[in-house]
Amino acid sequence: MWWRAARARRRIAGARAASTSAAAAGEKSCRAVVVPRFGGPEVLEVRQGVPVPDLKPGDVLVRARAVSINPLDLRMRSGYGRSIFEPVLPLIIGRDISGEVAATGTSVSSFTIGQEVFGALHPTAIRGTYTDYAILSQDELTSKPSTLSHVEASAIPFAALTAWRALHGTARISEGQRVLVIGGGGAVGLAAVQLAVAAGCSVSATCGTKSIEQVLAAGAEKAIDYTAEDTESAVKGKFDAVLDTIGVPETERIGINVLRKGGPYMTLQGKAAALADRYGLAVGLPAATAVLLKKQMQYRYSHGIDYWWTYMRADSEGLHEIQRLSGAGKLQIPVEKTFPISKVREAHEAKEKRLVPGKVVLEFD
Repeated sequence: MWWRAARARRRIAGARAASTSAAAAGEKSCRAVVVPRFGGPEVLEVRQGVPVPDLKPGDVLVRARAVSINPLDLRMRSGYGRSIFEPVLPLIIGRDISGEVAATGTSVSSFTIGQEVFGALHPTAIRGTYTDYAILSQDELTSKPSTLSHVEASAIPFAALTAWRALHGTARISEGQRVLVIGGGGAVGLAAVQLAVAAGCSVSATCGTKSIEQVLAAGAEKAIDYTAEDTESAVKGKFDAVLDTIGVPETERIGINVLRKGGPYMTLQGKAAALADRYGLAVGLPAATAVLLKKQMQYRYSHGIDYWWTYMRADSEGLHEIQRLSGAGKLQIPVEKTFPISKVREAHEAKEKRLVPGKVVLEFD
């Protein structure tokens, strides 16, 4: 689970592993957006002179050209995950990135200096991507398709890897299966529709009125407007897998009821981080495990289905497939608005107030 990765990353952060100095790329410090304390967009600070850490053997130093804003960024800035991140404030947030390789660790052979790459950090990564020079492991990066701009590429990895983990890691979808995506209009939902279609599945999705055309264009056979239709009556037949990107009680009820026996219901709204924040890691993580096990047993007994919390993780196979599909134009996350990195407060405010419902990307000059 994500908390095991969190503990491992905290141990690594405090360790003195063999490393390559980022000074090899001529960079000892850089500009970064930091969160010195949790709060609203006003807490974000663009700082100069932020140290660039040494690279571990499998690390890659990436000169950022564009980073997208994910809902997780807003939540982390507001205090979500504080059980992990509060001890390491000030925090650099951000998960997605597109840019060029500036330096590599001693064991990296798959990337060259100047190569254009894109990728995403794990949700519990301590040093994020809102910085001129970000550090990712080689497994978290792949070559950027030449058909995509940095802005377009930066919008894809985190959302697509989250969807990939659910569909391929948990559900293990296969050609001919029926998949329901609840919340197909968001970045993860839209990525899930396209990934399931690419796998040969028959896909239905729920979304708002404004997203109907976009979801159908992504390959869904049926797009259900949850603002105008009763979802449960509009959905026909049973599904082999359900991915719920909304995760409220009503969508959970619908998702569970339309699943075939033995099928997985997967929600992005797991309780592990919230319980760890509320009770601390020592109490919160065992409590989260107990909550998950209770849900799994409940639904296995009452409906004969599997219940899972799902989250993004690095997956080199998935990232390479995402690169292939996006390069071929079969996986796209539309970008609605861009901001310069210097306007990061305005960008977060626009997302928080829903002034820009679609994807927002920060550009580096």
